[in-house]
Amino acid sequence: QAQLVESGGGLVQPGGSLRLSCAASESIFRIAAMGWYRQAPGKERELVAATTTGGTTLYADSVKGRFTISRDNAKNTVYLQMNSLKPEDTAVYFCNAQSMLGGPPLSSWGQGTQVTVSS
Repeated sequence: QAQLVESGGGLVQPGGSLRLSCAASESIFRIAAMGWYRQAPGKERELVAATTTGGTTLYADSVKGRFTISRDNAKNTVYLQMNSLKPEDTAVYFCNAQSMLGGPPLSSWGQGTQVTVSS
């Protein structure tokens, strides 16, 4: 099982920005695509963005143009830069590995990091 540690969440006003980080164990990070997911209260967990080891990305329609996923292969870390945040972005954000871009998550879920967008 990969170890996944998310950080960087917080409270931000609408229109603000946050940068999330996910540190993963080296064994999974080097071979897997990595994705950011979120789960809002009362809703199912959804994929927000994902990136391959080579940097190919995909985004949910709801975040295109506002969120950017990136990875630092030297640090086994994947980031999610979130700009122009909206109240509907409020959720717990998780990262996970994928065997292929957009594929099902491979590992147990970490604790996640709470993002709250509110004035």
